[in-house]
Amino acid sequence: MSVQPSHAQQVLRVKVPAGTTAGAAVAEAGLPSKGPEAIVVVRDPDGILRDLAWAPEVDVEVEAVAADTEDGRSVIRHSAAHVLAQAVQNLFPDAKLGIGPPVRDGFYYDFDVDRPFTPEDLQALEKRMKQIIKSGQKFQRRRLDSVEAARQELAAEPYKLELVDLKSDVDTSEVMEVGGGELTVYDNIDRNGEVVWGDLCRGPHVPHTRYIPAVKLMRVAAAYWRGNQNNPQLQRIYGTAWESKEKLAEHLELLAEAERRDHRRLGAELDLFSFPEEIGSGLPVFHPKGGIIRRELENYSRQRHEQAGYEFVYTPHITKDQLFKTSGHLDWYRDGMFPAMHLDEERDANGELRKPGVDYYLKPMNCPFHNLIFRSRGRSYRELPLRLFEFGSVYRYEKSGVVHGLTRVRGMTQDDAHIYCTPEQLQDELTSLLSFVLDLLRDYGLEDFYLELSTRNEEKYVGDDESWAVATEALRTAAESSGLELVPDPGGAAFYGPKISVQAKDALGRSWQMSTIQVDYHLPELFNLEYTAPDGSKQRPIKIHRALFGSIERFFGVLTEHYAGAFPAWLAPVQAVGIPIADDHVPHLQRVAAALRAKGIRVEVDTSDDRMQKKIRTHTTQKVPFLLLAGDKDVAADAVSFRFRDGSQVNGVPLTTAVDSLTRWVERRENASPTAENFRAEVS
Repeated sequence: MSVQPSHAQQVLRVKVPAGTTAGAAVAEAGLPSKGPEAIVVVRDPDGILRDLAWAPEVDVEVEAVAADTEDGRSVIRHSAAHVLAQAVQNLFPDAKLGIGPPVRDGFYYDFDVDRPFTPEDLQALEKRMKQIIKSGQKFQRRRLDSVEAARQELAAEPYKLELVDLKSDVDTSEVMEVGGGELTVYDNIDRNGEVVWGDLCRGPHVPHTRYIPAVKLMRVAAAYWRGNQNNPQLQRIYGTAWESKEKLAEHLELLAEAERRDHRRLGAELDLFSFPEEIGSGLPVFHPKGGIIRRELENYSRQRHEQAGYEFVYTPHITKDQLFKTSGHLDWYRDGMFPAMHLDEERDANGELRKPGVDYYLKPMNCPFHNLIFRSRGRSYRELPLRLFEFGSVYRYEKSGVVHGLTRVRGMTQDDAHIYCTPEQLQDELTSLLSFVLDLLRDYGLEDFYLELSTRNEEKYVGDDESWAVATEALRTAAESSGLELVPDPGGAAFYGPKISVQAKDALGRSWQMSTIQVDYHLPELFNLEYTAPDGSKQRPIKIHRALFGSIERFFGVLTEHYAGAFPAWLAPVQAVGIPIADDHVPHLQRVAAALRAKGIRVEVDTSDDRMQKKIRTHTTQKVPFLLLAGDKDVAADAVSFRFRDGSQVNGVPLTTAVDSLTRWVERRENASPTAENFRAEVS
């Protein structure tokens, strides 16, 4: 047996002789069994993760998977979910088990219990989990001989019995119990060799519970069994587990920082937007300060689109149902639309129908309207590519359980573009379009991207194989030309065509889907869109769907969290506030403010009765980028002193220099927060 490190791929390969356990081979190779780099499972030649107790029938070379890898953490979290379920049934013996998969940064387990879990229950369960972990129980895989044997063993667990009958027809990313081609149970064995608990599971698991060094229960939520609202509602406990206590502490601090940056909290604290109960769930209103930020976001986008040759259009918020019948959205998307409004029906005095009514719908997307604009007159190849752009309000009936602040709403404004081009223009248009999208996102301060290529869902698509293949390859070529990482998303495309999604990482490293670019051969066919080719023939254009922000509301929420509410000066609703040391200094600051307003700067002078230090705290809390202080020396020198969000200062800057420097900072759309260190160069 030997171990061969592959430094290029950062993997460790171990040879496992026939009949020898993977764990024995890992130990003989001298690989770690403790700490963050401990080997927890191995990956066999077929890519399947195996327990360290697995013994192959023939000699194989496997990849050793450490605790501090994504796969390693996933196994630790899955094992922690088993420990949670054991703890629940220890403390709540009548609890019935649902499913318990690992998820991003943690795990959950669903339980059918008599009453909801309380915070005190979570504390008791976490304490019991730590006792189980400390006892060093062994995870031991046991194969069930038949479905009947499984039914007999799991007779007291109705939800597990349902999974036994499903066996292979199941989402194996969520349901860990089945899907491996056979039915297995993992028993927990104590130090006396006795089985103290077990669960239907395909595995794999860590060797024993002490391989779970850091675990914490986070919260409880209600969840329908297998996500179906017609099924029983269960109690879902969420937890997190890591390869070390240090990593757990880092994760909890990241969550705490995310809570501090929560756009819903900041929106209220900074008076940016709200969600009045009188209006309804998922329907935000923007306050004056939020309106300024939104206006600046939109205005810069408009400017860039005009420079790139887009033409602006406007379409109504509602339409007769025939438009969405033609587009196919009523067939494919009805569940995501608000119910129809039946209008225009007329009856005579006797109640007899004189004129039938028509169903109207709030629009969930803008693209069918843009098709009508294209079709409103004859089009020549000389007009193509035709780039139509709209800040269009759309409405989608999201279930109340998934509505979340600005990032998941029911009423939104999409920065929606539709490009109509010839087949010969498609590749160049996609490549330039992706570059345009990425450059504009960078201008707003997002820098870290990767791309997803969503391909056809074989059970939900329209169109022919050739069109899908051409569109997919064109998107792939455009994505690869960007130099960014390209991640496949099999089956993730819309019904009418494949798409590229731009995934952006924020200041906390969280990924957000931003722009989407979709190629569509289908809707031009349905709407009979045509242009006249150079030879006089009528040809069908190709349509590209593109949303840059996704929606203004969602992008606003993402940027709020990315900047923790401390927006760049060019976006800040109040860019500068004058703070006098005494009332005698107010006229001087009002003169400064007038000079700044003449340059287009949003500036105020705080003439309240508060003391200077309180004024500084107030406006720093409101995340104003520039505070302009003035005392006797500043007035005498016709100057101001700058104070920044981080508490640093640049004192005694001549008035003209101060106005010009601040204005330059804003006009060039500097995304960094100003500090004494980076602003001194402006005033020197």
